[in-house]
Amino acid sequence: MSHAGKQKDNVIWIFGDQHRAQALGVNGDPNVHTPNIDLLAAMGRNCTRAMAGMPLCCPFRGSLLASRYPHECVPGHEYQMPPELPTIATAFREHGYHTAYLGKWHLDGWKEKDGRAAMHIVPPERRGGFDDWLGFENNNAQYDSWIHGRVPEWAESCPYPKGEECHYRLPGYETDALTDLLINFILHAGEKSRETGGFNFFAALSVQPPHNPFVAPPEYMSAHNPTEIELRKNVPDIDRVTGEARRGLAGYYAQIENLDWNVGRIRQALSEAGLGENTHLIFFSDHGEMLGSHGQFRKMSPLEESIRIPFIVGGGYERDIYNAYRIDEGAVINHVDIAPTTLGLCGLPVPEWMRGTDYSDCRSGKKTPDSAFLQSVIPTLHGDSIDRSWRGVVTRDNWKYVCLEGQPWLMFNLAEDPFEQANLAHNTRFAAKRKELHQELESWIVKTGDSFELPHFA
Repeated sequence: MSHAGKQKDNVIWIFGDQHRAQALGVNGDPNVHTPNIDLLAAMGRNCTRAMAGMPLCCPFRGSLLASRYPHECVPGHEYQMPPELPTIATAFREHGYHTAYLGKWHLDGWKEKDGRAAMHIVPPERRGGFDDWLGFENNNAQYDSWIHGRVPEWAESCPYPKGEECHYRLPGYETDALTDLLINFILHAGEKSRETGGFNFFAALSVQPPHNPFVAPPEYMSAHNPTEIELRKNVPDIDRVTGEARRGLAGYYAQIENLDWNVGRIRQALSEAGLGENTHLIFFSDHGEMLGSHGQFRKMSPLEESIRIPFIVGGGYERDIYNAYRIDEGAVINHVDIAPTTLGLCGLPVPEWMRGTDYSDCRSGKKTPDSAFLQSVIPTLHGDSIDRSWRGVVTRDNWKYVCLEGQPWLMFNLAEDPFEQANLAHNTRFAAKRKELHQELESWIVKTGDSFELPHFA
């Protein structure tokens, strides 16, 4: 149901790349100052059990937009999302919403070995069905970010005529420049709403930071001294690991604080446009970043720093509205669940082709999954990544179980061991629990039509 009896609300996705859930002030990280995101959480719902079911850019993004699992959508790095698949934009447009996408796409299958992805043009028919799309396939240079697309009427900062295809370098720092474009869109939406009384929208802002290289504007970089970073308890005391972790984290936190500032700008723009009271903001990420935990870096690991993502739902609403009507903070929200939950927040039905669960109304008493399904379908074989396929589950009662092909690998009781320091997968004392979790994993593989060789137990 929608706030104050309205049939339609607006919604904006704000998501960065490689932003682990632990790296927010509201989630207890002592190194980072995120007052705007923390306020969003205080006014809304902070779902601390959300995760990236496949912690890699392309598969997550396919599952995010199409609400399908990676093995039936985007199974690996630099794979193209099937252009015939409907997306969340399809669903919103069917209900009269205007849709807009800004920023990183990474769903057209371009391979960096064939040239820089920032220069690749995604054809209009492969832009997910959005009304407005200004983005880029991939980019790892925050001060040299290029976008392309058909110029919408609201894009005031774009140096091309309205309605024409463009390709140009963003001025300044990527997150700031993309936020400028989103603010242009918000102000335009406010004008349209006043003129027509019925302009509803879904918009997505996808930024590369805090993805490596860990570079932020100087005023944010200067605030973090690598030697003063407080490392997580599971970062081993190895000079090579701690040195790289400290250097990376200093820039990582600077990027997050810059993103937090831009969240504040977005909220201010919504207020100025008169849209603050009927626009949901959903803040999340496509996956995390190990940054030295367990001696690992980057993603593609089933460990917490890699799979656990922020998932905060807030906006202009009071917290009691979210308490009474909205998302269950204890839900194990997965990447396939974000699209249906977003539709549900706007009071819209979830189409049958979406595989995920709508967690937007915890009053209904409907049965929701007790676990989330984790996958590494096609490994990237990049340095600092797990170089083989795996499958796993994380349960609502805080257990994790992961298998390699034919072999149990990891099992943690996250309630007592949040830093994953005691692997119970091969401990006969916990055989009964392992069997229970194994059956849960097997059921996910069967019901999603996945193919994976699980180990066999007597």
